[in-house]
Amino acid sequence: MEEPSAAADCEGKMSDSTWGKALIAECERRLFEESLPRIQKCLGQLSDEEIWRRPNAETVSVGNLVLHLCGNVRQWICSGLGGEPDHRRRSVEFTSPGPLPRQQLLDLLQSTLADARRVVDSVDPATLLEVRPVQVYRESGLSILIHVVEHFSYHTGQITYYVKSLKGVDMAYYDVGKLERPQGNG
Repeated sequence: MEEPSAAADCEGKMSDSTWGKALIAECERRLFEESLPRIQKCLGQLSDEEIWRRPNAETVSVGNLVLHLCGNVRQWICSGLGGEPDHRRRSVEFTSPGPLPRQQLLDLLQSTLADARRVVDSVDPATLLEVRPVQVYRESGLSILIHVVEHFSYHTGQITYYVKSLKGVDMAYYDVGKLERPQGNG
């Protein structure tokens, strides 16, 4: 028997399981195939000193943002969604002066996301509306996934902006030529 796709079932409606699988797949795509490679590319453009540079007293470093993303993903996905113990010390993510060498920071990010992928892959789509404790909140699995993707994307954009501003480079995330629609005459 074929697995359900994003296509509607017999009555023209998608089952909860189909929606849940589609949501999980999209969250995985955004986190693991889009944001992670972008942060890796950004870190590759920076020296260890640049990774830990704070532009001013109100702005944390790229290194701190990566530590913060790791803490957030572990707390919300591994603990909140996966039920693992929560050992997060959020304030340290922002106050740590570094410097962890780039490779160590990359390894931490990759191992965090590998653990998160393991949890996300094990989620039963039928349980996405169940409420779970996370941080000081009670959130559904659906809310947890959306929060993490949105949060990760937000900070990926901050990191990208920092690299582009500092280095004056186009990160070339997209093949711009493929994004343009051909102009027709009508």
